[in-house]
Amino acid sequence: MIIRSKAPLRLGFAGGGTDVSPYSDQFGGYVLNATIDMYAYCIIEPNNSNRIIFNAVDRKEYFENESVERLDINGILALHKGVYNRIVKDYNNGQPLSLKITTYSDAPAGSGLGSSSTMVVAIIKAFVEYLNLPLGEYDIARLAYEIERKDIGLNGGKQDQYAATFGGFNFMEFYGDDKVIVNPLRIKNWILDELESSLVLYYTGVSRESSKIIDEQSKNVKAKNLKSVEALHQLKEDALRMKESILRGDILKFAEVLGKSWEAKKKVAKSISNESIDRIYNSAIEAGAYSGKVSGAGGGGFMMFVVDPIRKLEVIEQLNKFDGKVMNCHFVKDGIKGWRI
Repeated sequence: MIIRSKAPLRLGFAGGGTDVSPYSDQFGGYVLNATIDMYAYCIIEPNNSNRIIFNAVDRKEYFENESVERLDINGILALHKGVYNRIVKDYNNGQPLSLKITTYSDAPAGSGLGSSSTMVVAIIKAFVEYLNLPLGEYDIARLAYEIERKDIGLNGGKQDQYAATFGGFNFMEFYGDDKVIVNPLRIKNWILDELESSLVLYYTGVSRESSKIIDEQSKNVKAKNLKSVEALHQLKEDALRMKESILRGDILKFAEVLGKSWEAKKKVAKSISNESIDRIYNSAIEAGAYSGKVSGAGGGGFMMFVVDPIRKLEVIEQLNKFDGKVMNCHFVKDGIKGWRI
């Protein structure tokens, strides 16, 4: 028996950062995001060898150990170890499992597409199929958040786990006590087609650790840094405005809010943008893009731009002058999937 799963990565359009504690606990957060046709994949192969094997083929990381109740979370493949530990503890009566887990992703870690959290979701879903666990969408997303943020101790928000699990175009609400409400948006197909036609996705080629940027943001909120807190308030309001514009099919308004939201985002923490990102952004605007932003925490990874489809090629040609890569992407409506062979 072989178990496979895949979870979609996401583009964060507005509100990113308001899903991070302590801001979401104190003020509540709103995020607008959508999943795209890039995925994190997991394969589980049970065995009787009394061995645990983790193989992240895209990262060229490999771990092997005898089957034990708990693995020390140090060194490589912390996400894999964290999921294994929690599954064994909470869903297998503390009994070790013998298996091989193989993973890979369409996007590198630090890409700004939620790749790390999406991988956690994919691994959990594979275990759900393997052990026939009675976990629904909210259960899987909540478990992924707890493993990554609490068990492993990686700082970050909550949107990625829920986006990967639910899939589609969602307006999400975040409150204290880790309460999350996912509101799927019923967007007409022609609007999605128009936004897709107007979107340019660009990978800067620079990976970054989102946890360091989020640490800076969290410190600013805890210190009641007025500039950072007001910027987060603006990001929260932008998520509402962008939701309204996309439901109406007003792409120009959507682009306007996207640009203003990027300016507000840069005020949350100094490390969100840098000279290289600013240079790429300004070049795209000069070539005809309406607006753009970095997807995710910032500092590198993927950037997105909204353009008039007629001028899309001009923007792409300008971006090709830099060291990164323009990527094709399409919106997908399905979230996490798992199946047996």
